[in-house]
Amino acid sequence: MAQPIVKYTLSKQGRIPEWLSKDSRAFAGEHSISGNKDGYIPRYESPQSRIMLGIAAGEPDPDGTPDDYIGKIASKSDLQAYLIGIGTVLGYKTTTLTLTGIQTAVTTGLATAWNADPYAGGLTTTTSAKRTMVGVGTTAILSGSLATKIVTNIVTMSGSSFSTVTNAISVDPASTSTITGYSTNAVTTTSGIANEGSGITTSIVTTTTTAYNYTDIQTSSTTSKSETTTDGVITRTDTVVTSENTNYETSYDYDAEATRLWDIYEAVNGL
Repeated sequence: MAQPIVKYTLSKQGRIPEWLSKDSRAFAGEHSISGNKDGYIPRYESPQSRIMLGIAAGEPDPDGTPDDYIGKIASKSDLQAYLIGIGTVLGYKTTTLTLTGIQTAVTTGLATAWNADPYAGGLTTTTSAKRTMVGVGTTAILSGSLATKIVTNIVTMSGSSFSTVTNAISVDPASTSTITGYSTNAVTTTSGIANEGSGITTSIVTTTTTAYNYTDIQTSSTTSKSETTTDGVITRTDTVVTSENTNYETSYDYDAEATRLWDIYEAVNGL
């Protein structure tokens, strides 16, 4: 019996359908996307709101199918068209992590200088010029948000007090960030009883949230240590290599992905 590529959801109990293929080569849970449209009453309710691709254990029954069966994909061209449709909605890109910067710092000196506490000098550091490279595509941009300012106003019968907490946006040293917007939210809470001695205390917490974008760059360092001994004198050298890796985005290869999935389908079906 043929084992086709199908679109499906989880069962009403939130389980993977038992009718999916048990073949070790088969796939399931691929290319998940919401089956609902924004602004409309949901067609699919939780936990059945996401539609996925998998391989079924057999053909759908023409007399009826379970509610977690959505449909069948009959050809490779239909599969590629489906992938293009959901990839356009989800913004599919191919992301490649690329080495884009490297720099080496070498510190050397006698072991006695390394071990001195407090440090009294004697170490020499030489730093190489930073080498930079460029990847293929465009630098990936990520987004984030942070509560950058929190102002608390406490109001009692005897007066009011303010306190402010600020938080700085922090990204990788090699990354650049851009502010994209601000939002403010105030929450008021009241406690106490008016007729009692302490009276009513009102707390007003105003939070400013900053939205920002930043380039997807990751900096890392590795340190290697070596020692040499000459006439009983130990010299230690530490080498620190700092690398910058950048994620670059290129167009998603829908043809390659359709071929990958279709090849699996053909292998499972012995075609």
